[in-house]
Amino acid sequence: MKLLWTMLAYPFIVRAFVVGALVSLCAALLGVPLVLKRYAMIGDGLSHVSFGALAVAVACGFAPLWFSIPVVVLAAFFLLRLAESSRVSADAAIAVLSASALAIGVIVTSLTTGMTTDVDSYLFGSILAMSRSDVALSVTLAAAVLVLFVAFYHQLFAVTFDESFSRATGVKVGTYKTLLSLLTALTVVLGMRMMGAMLISSLVIFPALAAMRVFKRFRAVVVCAGALSVVCFCAGLTASYLLSTPVGATVVLCDLVAFLVCAALGRR
Repeated sequence: MKLLWTMLAYPFIVRAFVVGALVSLCAALLGVPLVLKRYAMIGDGLSHVSFGALAVAVACGFAPLWFSIPVVVLAAFFLLRLAESSRVSADAAIAVLSASALAIGVIVTSLTTGMTTDVDSYLFGSILAMSRSDVALSVTLAAAVLVLFVAFYHQLFAVTFDESFSRATGVKVGTYKTLLSLLTALTVVLGMRMMGAMLISSLVIFPALAAMRVFKRFRAVVVCAGALSVVCFCAGLTASYLLSTPVGATVVLCDLVAFLVCAALGRR
């Protein structure tokens, strides 16, 4: 308790706990339908797109988050359309867009200011350096993602498991797949400052896979994944404070431990 009160005495750590817990929860909830639909690596692809957009924003003097959000949303829609095409598989579409955006970001960075602190923080994560305006924007968007996910939970559930049946019963499958892409894009942009482009996909994948090892019902998996993600983030941030290690990497290791424990429980 003494350690906890010492940590919470620093305002930037309090901001990190609030934003990190919300973004982790959003990523875990969206991760369940994404993993089930085999779109697990879309988070990795969109994070590279976000890095390219952030590099351009820093080079041009734009506000990084405000500039990257519409770019990543458009990329999510583009990935969705490519994945629906019979000529291009989902993993191939993600690989093409991911590599292209990352290459653009690296070239823009090398031709302008080089690897500045701003670009580096979005590449490897720097949640402790978030400003008050970043925190306000992140909390607002994360709350919007949670509200939309809960409001359209049943439709997302139906689209996740059987698109053909959902379409036959009058569900607008395209609309809800677009909504899922939009929510994922927003979550990835918010998570960039916390985990960085290299590690953000772990927030989407690990909690969902861990929960699926223990539970079989969709709702139970969603609840377990959200709880695990928040607990692992808080544990990772605390361990990072104690060990002086990078926050993003420490959170990923906590997620890995949780996955291994759930896998062992699932076998028993």
